Amino acid sequence: MVMQPDISELMRHADPRFILDPFTPAYLGLGPQQIAARVRAGLGELESCCACPRKCGVDRMVGQVKVCRTGRHARVSSVFAHFGEEDCLRGRRGSGTVFFSGCNLRCVFCQNWDISQKPAGDAWPAKRIAAAMLRLQQEGCHNINFVTPEHVVPQVIEAIAEAIDLGLQLPIVYNTSAYDAVESLRLLDGLVDIYMPDFKFWDRETARRLAKAPDYPERAREAIAEMHRQVGVLRFGPDGLARRGVLLRHLVMPGQLDQARAIFRWLAESVSPDTYVNLMGQYRPAHEVGLPGRDGRPRYDEINIPTAPDELDRAFEAAREAGLWRFDQRW
Repeated sequence: MVMQPDISELMRHADPRFILDPFTPAYLGLGPQQIAARVRAGLGELESCCACPRKCGVDRMVGQVKVCRTGRHARVSSVFAHFGEEDCLRGRRGSGTVFFSGCNLRCVFCQNWDISQKPAGDAWPAKRIAAAMLRLQQEGCHNINFVTPEHVVPQVIEAIAEAIDLGLQLPIVYNTSAYDAVESLRLLDGLVDIYMPDFKFWDRETARRLAKAPDYPERAREAIAEMHRQVGVLRFGPDGLARRGVLLRHLVMPGQLDQARAIFRWLAESVSPDTYVNLMGQYRPAHEVGLPGRDGRPRYDEINIPTAPDELDRAFEAAREAGLWRFDQRW
């Protein structure tokens, strides 16, 4: 077990604007009829699929698949107590992660390409996902953390509905690339407590080249604005654990400081300067990066190096210059 240091003294002096106590998961405030209506609306998105920005239009209810390679039921690759997330999520007993297979992006540098770009795991009906959520709760996890849920929002809603009936009491974390459909996010309003988007790129051409989604920047801005509308800036309990709000990640990549600056300015000016941000420096070449292209030269050569320490330092400097100040740090 990973031990969390005693931070009670720190939290006693924390800014009261960012403390939420007492806390009840948002979904417990919705009635059965409201939740049932969300389930119906979500499943309706699958009939001519518009669950994510790809809007493939296939009938996933009868098993048709396209970009995400996911049909009626979500494919689950693993479920476990995760101790590698931010401290405010993992705490002492871990974040209860449900890793979905498939993805609506085609990031050429994906470190989880074996489950995101290939069919992996099994198709789980909602009752099985709900049972896994309850098992994570019984193991003592601090939250339920849905990883890569953008293409399975209807199935997530269905599973939450089942889990509520079984006695779920944990906050829901929506851990996403931010390539989300606003219409799907609205169905999650009142079900999700913590949104954790990764705002990757500002430039359309970069998004086209590296993720095969030129509209990613626009869709990410729309999605993050909607997430903030629902839950606001990140707030914590007296134990230092995240309870509700937006925790934004940005993976610092080689040579993309100008895009990072644009993202930080937008966050500070259009979302909130109090946005809680995790600047991540663990990028390394993976998946298709470095493989030889038709000319024999490494593909995506501009990102065929790890992020340098000074690039992470400059990213922090740019974020502060933009007006951001709440940064994730390890306890």
